Amino acid sequence: MSQVSHDVGGVFHHAGTAGRVAGAAPEHADCGALASFGDPDGNGWILQEIRTRLPERVTEATFDSPADLEKALKRAAAAHGTHEERLGEAAAQWPSWYARYMVAEQTGQELPS
Repeated sequence: MSQVSHDVGGVFHHAGTAGRVAGAAPEHADCGALASFGDPDGNGWILQEIRTRLPERVTEATFDSPADLEKALKRAAAAHGTHEERLGEAAAQWPSWYARYMVAEQTGQELPS
């Protein structure tokens, strides 16, 4: 495995080691830092640091801490209150609605209304 490096021009975009600078990319820019390795079959692999996932690439919801989950539940509760106002009644299936809302929010999908 190579040492972590970054491309002198910013985001890594070319083959070879020319233009690589040792260490992480300034401010840990998305796709800036990389490390490479070769497998026993002769394939070359490059790993890049990604700090912000593009919505279409996120397929599951995760929370980094109980506090993050609590904040997500509060946002879902506020949105669900608006949903119930539109319905004109309490929604009996609120756990299912919360679950869909929280996963959609985390993965960049369209939020339920």
